[in-house]
Amino acid sequence: MKALILVGGFGTRLRPLTLSVPKPLVDFGNKPMILHQIEALKAIGVTEVVLAINYQPEVMLNFLKDFEAKLGIKITCSQETEPLGTAGPLALARDKLIDDSGEPFFVLNSDVISEYPLKQMIAFHKSHGGEASIMVTKVDEPSKYGVVVMEESTGQVEKFVEKPKVFVGNKINAGIYLLNPSVLDRIELKPTSIEKETFPKIASEKLLYAMVLPGFWMDIGQPKDYITGLRLYLDSLRRNEPSKLATGSHIVGNVLVHESAKIGEGCLIGPDVAIGPGCVVDSGVRLSRCTVMRGVRIKKHACISSSIIGWHSTVGQWARVENMTILGEDVHVCDEVYSNGGVVLPHKEIKASILKPEIVM
Repeated sequence: MKALILVGGFGTRLRPLTLSVPKPLVDFGNKPMILHQIEALKAIGVTEVVLAINYQPEVMLNFLKDFEAKLGIKITCSQETEPLGTAGPLALARDKLIDDSGEPFFVLNSDVISEYPLKQMIAFHKSHGGEASIMVTKVDEPSKYGVVVMEESTGQVEKFVEKPKVFVGNKINAGIYLLNPSVLDRIELKPTSIEKETFPKIASEKLLYAMVLPGFWMDIGQPKDYITGLRLYLDSLRRNEPSKLATGSHIVGNVLVHESAKIGEGCLIGPDVAIGPGCVVDSGVRLSRCTVMRGVRIKKHACISSSIIGWHSTVGQWARVENMTILGEDVHVCDEVYSNGGVVLPHKEIKASILKPEIVM
């Protein structure tokens, strides 16, 4: 089987992290976002993953070459010279996706994190005999999204309603699809939307089916959702692979600590924290609801909450970092400095407190 991951553009919503690497390579739960998806695809027998990309393909491919060998899966790029929306890239990658087997192929949005129940999705797709299957997820506020209206018992999709003003349902497109090769015949090589053009057409012919995603789902393409997504991901690890989570008297709730990280005496860590490889956390530090990426040093008695600390950054003694502060790569927060929602570009030194949310160039 094959799969296409829609990598797309510049990842502006996750700046300043995406100033250092393309968005799919930003760490989430101590590994690059896209690796969560590639590992899930490999586990159900996908042999080739095509990345649909229009930005820095060489960076992506160089990075993923190591994983290609480790995971034993072929990873190739299909590069757009102009942005082609969410359907155009499928037409562009047509020759890579079609083979003699006639098997369906997966399409995933690269920002989506979930438990990837892909095996169930294959069974669902075979059972209904339609042309395309999409995953949907239930949300509390459907008015912010495009809602999928479906026949509950069979999953047959009736229509899509964009940002509904009145309640029509609470299920939205979760960005995971399984498509028959014939879907490619419906897509022209031009900027097109799979959600607004291709799927409604298939639905009108009663050939589109939706499966409700079990477990959690999050689009982690922006900082607030990234932090929420981390909580949901760690919850899921607690249920499915609890041995991966840290334990000890200094740990509160779900915490992921890389084996090469060092944590000092008298710290209190958690809930919902990920600490990456090579990090050094000095004594008396308090961490909650945050991600600390590879090579970060957090000095004595610093306090970090609801924030993302980028690679190789330093947080000084008695510093306080909170309220969606995002430090880009190699940022140094001096001792006793306070950051309230600062978004700091890479390679900066912060000597004065950031008292209200602002971007520090």
